[in-house]
Amino acid sequence: MTSNASPGSSPHGLEPSDSPVSPSQSRSGEKKKKKPKERNAFSELMTRKPQQQQRRSEEKAKGTRLKSSNMFKARDALGAYIKDPASFYPSAVLYYDDDFVAIRDRFPKSTLHILLLPREPDKSSLHPFDAFEDPEFLRKVQAETMKLRSIAAAELRRMYGKFSAQDRVREEALNADPPPDELPAGRDWEAEIMCGIHAHPSMNHLHIHVLSVDRHSACLKHRKHYNSFATPFFIDVNDFPLARDDVRRHPGKEGYLQRDFRCWRCGREFGNRFTMLKEHLEEEFEEWKKV
Repeated sequence: MTSNASPGSSPHGLEPSDSPVSPSQSRSGEKKKKKPKERNAFSELMTRKPQQQQRRSEEKAKGTRLKSSNMFKARDALGAYIKDPASFYPSAVLYYDDDFVAIRDRFPKSTLHILLLPREPDKSSLHPFDAFEDPEFLRKVQAETMKLRSIAAAELRRMYGKFSAQDRVREEALNADPPPDELPAGRDWEAEIMCGIHAHPSMNHLHIHVLSVDRHSACLKHRKHYNSFATPFFIDVNDFPLARDDVRRHPGKEGYLQRDFRCWRCGREFGNRFTMLKEHLEEEFEEWKKV
């Protein structure tokens, strides 16, 4: 049987353009069919993006709120000592009564660093500038601070008296047989104690720092830590009441915390070289003990 198809025609009577597609052509055709799906998938992804961004923004905002919340909780940490000092170990709370609590600073900036916390409800949450406007309250705080300074001085003598040349003379007199009628005074350790407040406190509850002058501590880590105790940012409690025009009332304006470093003992200038200052403080500490 002879085919009626013309030369070049398909044996099935189809024109070449209508002939069945090859396997490769079939895959190509399938890809073309999938393109709308890919576009739809991409479109769908793009429509979800704002939602994802919103979730990320919400999570970021939540993290910021948590960080801020933790920061404010940290600023209120002294409140627990004021409220219930008996719940803390004796190693943390040195003593307390109805009016005051004395605690060890958890992040000491010197080898001996104590905080005195007034417990009067109407004063304990005030800025020291405001709280010390009350003359009677100020006198009460100053008297308790001097009491705590004596306790701190005795502890300082216990810690470092064996290194001190001045105390060595007193110790030899104590051990003499017979002892002298009048003992040498020995080192005045109370003069080695600083007592005061920060012009801009880092904690919400009123507290007075009672610390040794050495600034020898692993917790003293940066410019603010050092300058907050080495410039007029730190105000001696006995300087109160402050005059209305006292420049220390405006610590930010005076730029105390941004000042270049200066050794508390010898006065040597260090510019902004904190690491060098720390190394120098180590040397000064060893010399300070020997006085």
